[in-house]
Amino acid sequence: MIEQLDGLPAGALGFRFGGAVSREEYNDVFLPPTKAALDEGRRIRLLLLIEDDFGWFQPGAFWEDLKFGLGSAVGHHASWEKMALVSDADWVRHAMGLFGWMVPGEARVFPVSAFDESTIWLAK
Repeated sequence: MIEQLDGLPAGALGFRFGGAVSREEYNDVFLPPTKAALDEGRRIRLLLLIEDDFGWFQPGAFWEDLKFGLGSAVGHHASWEKMALVSDADWVRHAMGLFGWMVPGEARVFPVSAFDESTIWLAK
């Protein structure tokens, strides 16, 4: 499940990921606003709220994410300004420790209790 988050600082995009994510959800919820921001030349400030029950991507969604990451996202590498990962799941912190150097722009992990702090950080 992917849900777009409201109430974020101006220009920031936010999404809640939980359970299993389907290809349709990825294409219908995540991609349109993200691609639109890139196409408009906006700087990307992204908040991802990752629920404890997030079961990763179903194969079709994983493929779409891979295509986006290696296509549009890489093509607009300089557009990625900040990404806040908000989660209490240990694997999120571990993954950022291992792969954070690959993330374009600045990335930071926040616990769920610091959600408000993560939005303030995105706004700066």
